[in-house]
Amino acid sequence: MKKITTQVPALDKVVDICDYLSDKRGATFTQIYQGLNMAKSTTSSLLSGMITHGLIRQVGDKYCLGLRLYELGNKAIQQFDIKNIAMPVLVNLRDSTELTCHLGVLEGNTPIYLAKLESPRAIVIRSWEGKRLSLHSSGLGKALMAWLTDEERNALLTDEETLPRYTDTTITDKRQLGAELALIRQRGWAYDNEEDSQGVRCIAVPVFDANLRVIAAISVSGVSFQLPENHHEEIAAMLALAARTITDKIK
Repeated sequence: MKKITTQVPALDKVVDICDYLSDKRGATFTQIYQGLNMAKSTTSSLLSGMITHGLIRQVGDKYCLGLRLYELGNKAIQQFDIKNIAMPVLVNLRDSTELTCHLGVLEGNTPIYLAKLESPRAIVIRSWEGKRLSLHSSGLGKALMAWLTDEERNALLTDEETLPRYTDTTITDKRQLGAELALIRQRGWAYDNEEDSQGVRCIAVPVFDANLRVIAAISVSGVSFQLPENHHEEIAAMLALAARTITDKIK
């Protein structure tokens, strides 16, 4: 993920600390300032202020994310109209496919789940509202990225020539990813062939606004036997119909 900088350095550092702690089960003062390459005095002042605002909390010698972020995150999701618009459609999709359904958007340079509906089957896909995803290895991420321009896409991806590998099937070559995105645009749907998590497959389609811009994506996920190759086209057609329904409600 590329580091975002603005004209407000202190804000950038607060976000950096939140991002750093989101990947860990707590971190010490030394780990934070060394991991983020910040000055000790700056780190100390920021941590103190963030504790006061409830953005982080201190447990012993470690700092963790605070519940204020959870409260704000829930309110942000509630205020995002597309979630309310999409939920009835996702319920029908979940009931029709009996698969786990997600709604996601691009926030900054990473996809994030706005909604999740569990499959009625016994198998549970480990995901949650607010979870951030990989752009290049998740079906939802590829669906969100496929209709971007080359310039927009390159701005989102890491500067490294090779993309991170998560499983044996993860696409790590940018040229191969470009070819995959072209195929997605051609057929209208994205496929995660156990690229993000071993044993889990996903099919995703974009949701367009009235100006034909991709503003979200919806997906169905399941283990490999729940999404066999001979059912991909059928499930993708169901997703496409659901996405068009959401688009029609937005217009």
